[in-house]
Amino acid sequence: MPRRLVPAAYRPVLGNRVFRRLVLGFAVSYLGDGMSFVAVAWLAIELAPPAAAGLWVGGAVAAYTLPGVAGALVFARRLRRVPARRLLLADSVVRGVFLGAVPLAWLAGLLTPALYVVLLAVSSLLHAWGSAGKYTLLAELLPDEQRLAANTLVSSLNFAATIAGPAIAGVLVTFVGSALVLGLDALTFVFLAVLVARLRLPESGHVSPVDKAAARGGFGLLRTHPELLGLLTLTWFFNFLYGPVEVALPLHVTDDLHAPGTLLGVYWMLFGVGAVLGGLTVGALRRLPLWPVTAGIVVGWGLALLPFGFDVFGVPVTVACFMLGGAIYGPFVALSVTLMQAKSPPQHLAAMLAARSAALLTASPLGTALGGPLTAALGPQATLFGSGLVTVALGAAACVLLALRRNR
Repeated sequence: MPRRLVPAAYRPVLGNRVFRRLVLGFAVSYLGDGMSFVAVAWLAIELAPPAAAGLWVGGAVAAYTLPGVAGALVFARRLRRVPARRLLLADSVVRGVFLGAVPLAWLAGLLTPALYVVLLAVSSLLHAWGSAGKYTLLAELLPDEQRLAANTLVSSLNFAATIAGPAIAGVLVTFVGSALVLGLDALTFVFLAVLVARLRLPESGHVSPVDKAAARGGFGLLRTHPELLGLLTLTWFFNFLYGPVEVALPLHVTDDLHAPGTLLGVYWMLFGVGAVLGGLTVGALRRLPLWPVTAGIVVGWGLALLPFGFDVFGVPVTVACFMLGGAIYGPFVALSVTLMQAKSPPQHLAAMLAARSAALLTASPLGTALGGPLTAALGPQATLFGSGLVTVALGAAACVLLALRRNR
């Protein structure tokens, strides 16, 4: 009976013993990252001087992600030919060791804001390679017809972790301490490293990742397709404008609302719930015109942020808007990729998607880094409102350009 409850597409994938063990490791590490989503910003608030809290929160959140972009470029020549399993293992070990150093330094009384940012930055240095190793490993492990189901299961676990992780962390940072939450995150990566090290992988054909030459070729191809270049530009700025939200929201909870970490956990948990529900509507959205819906999502997400800028709206309203924003935001990636797939020449699709991924790696981290100075200068409420307002303008401009293009 339980087998009948599993859709047919997933049965062969879940029947693979190695894949099941990998999924267990991914699920645990995703949960750790979900908890750190709250803990990284909260510990920065606790360590930083009140006058510079916004700068340090922005630096900490950016340090947890942005160095992965530098690592992808700096270590490209050395790591491009390393087997996928070793890439995943190396990232998990580095993540576990340097995140684990955070609670140790905190317990010893040595943790300063600067040291905290450095440890976060080193921990994320190989994370882009770890992600590449993960998806390359899945491609080597499974035949072509099972890869879509496998990737869907892995991404669904990531969405689920954005719901459970912040909710758990919201409680733990209040009653246990945010530094110890990062220690738990480190243990999840140690668990993944041990699991990957003990795996006995079957012999399979090597799947070579797209190299830098292909990515450069993809950028050249995008320049010859104005519609796809416009889509990439819209996506980049959409992700960039999302970045300041990750800095301003925790400071809005502490400085404006004087609320505990549990409220921040509620915000992100309900955002994740909304994203999951929104993602489930992608099948229906595909029957709608993709370009107008994609531009409408940008406008809708910006509108969901605007109530944060007004004191007349209480916490229940902003919580509801943030959940609605998650539902709007959730399908965007699938829709934008579907547009890329529909409009790209089939023989150039891989190169164009590689170029797209390389460009988007920088968008949200740069926005997060900018969020620190913005929040320090304008305040959390104004930063959230400003992010929403500019996002609405971005989506409206895309709608106008789309209408002009169709009229021509």
